[in-house]
Amino acid sequence: MKENVYDILDRRGFIKQTVYKDDLYAMLGSRSVTFYCGFDPTADSLHIGHFIPLMMASIMQKSGHKPIILVGGGTAMIGDPSNRNDMRKMMTKETIAEYVAKIRPQLERFVSFEGENAAVIVNNADWLCKLNYIDFLRDYGAFLSVNKMLTADCFKTRLEKGLSFLEFNYMPMQAYDFLRLYEDYGCELEVGGNDQWSNILAGADFIRRTLRKDVYAMTCSLLETKDGKKMGKTQKGALWLDRNKTTPYEMYQYFRNVGDKEVENCLRLLTYIELDEIKELCAHSDERINNAKKRLAYEVVKLIHGESDAEAAQSQAQAAFEGGAAEMPTVEINETLESGVLSVMVACKVCASNGEARRLIEGGGVKIDDKKVDNVTGKLKDYTDKTEFVLNKGKKTRLKVILK
Repeated sequence: MKENVYDILDRRGFIKQTVYKDDLYAMLGSRSVTFYCGFDPTADSLHIGHFIPLMMASIMQKSGHKPIILVGGGTAMIGDPSNRNDMRKMMTKETIAEYVAKIRPQLERFVSFEGENAAVIVNNADWLCKLNYIDFLRDYGAFLSVNKMLTADCFKTRLEKGLSFLEFNYMPMQAYDFLRLYEDYGCELEVGGNDQWSNILAGADFIRRTLRKDVYAMTCSLLETKDGKKMGKTQKGALWLDRNKTTPYEMYQYFRNVGDKEVENCLRLLTYIELDEIKELCAHSDERINNAKKRLAYEVVKLIHGESDAEAAQSQAQAAFEGGAAEMPTVEINETLESGVLSVMVACKVCASNGEARRLIEGGGVKIDDKKVDNVTGKLKDYTDKTEFVLNKGKKTRLKVILK
């Protein structure tokens, strides 16, 4: 008999909160369960924060359960107020449709659309955009408690600065999603990040009130450092799954350099490596932990972009930091030896602005080949006479630069 997927997820550290745990455990261990995980298309790419719910969905599917991936083309028009200090920027229907199309291939990296428990992708715009508001209020308004909604964590921050009526409708719309998926697909479980607990719980409660049927909710851990800060942020912003926004090499380098205390948790949540092997990889707290970090970086890039990109990123990192520049990440820029070092750094995209480049130079963190840059107004010719050189930014970024 197949092991209960709840136990698998629990051992790897995924499960954060559930409702009716014993009943949910029994259900997941006795038959195939249709579940859903939702993502609002608020950008033209998913980011690393979406990774853990997708991994949860992937592991559940591998254990025989059927995933529904809901893309929030409708709810994105309202905007989730969770963990927000301000209202989300309104997007046009055309922009949302464009984002949905771009996100779809990224979702397909995690779940299979073949076999008995093949995944399906649905867009809640298909029903929310056709919903008659008066009919919705008459049919379902009595089942939605305003008092209960106002106590939800997702509204607390917004209530302090002003919660719009537009945002207030987000939770009822997401609850209605669960109802439609239950009626149309037999969906009995919603999963998602723990920051979505209030919205997910509202959906399960909505079905119990309207249909008097039991459905379930389960949230997963967020990607955080040991001190509770969110992981996945760089100087350029979020870590995106789109290679044009975050390159495979940048993704590799991020996870190659996670903190020693975070690497084991990342291996459990972001890879399929068996727990015994993870324990062996993380058994040492000295320099040998770097082998665990390299494995983590490789597996993450492999899952997002494929094996060839993972191998290329690994080779580039080895070339950049373990000797040789043959396979080092390379960039060609329209600059000359007369160009200022600040403009060269911005052109290479190792810095977002001249100000950031200036601060790095003042802090002694920039080298051209092996020569430290010590003058913020210096020109490239002050440090090299070659049109190909290695730009060093701190200890973690080495880039081969070619002047066109």
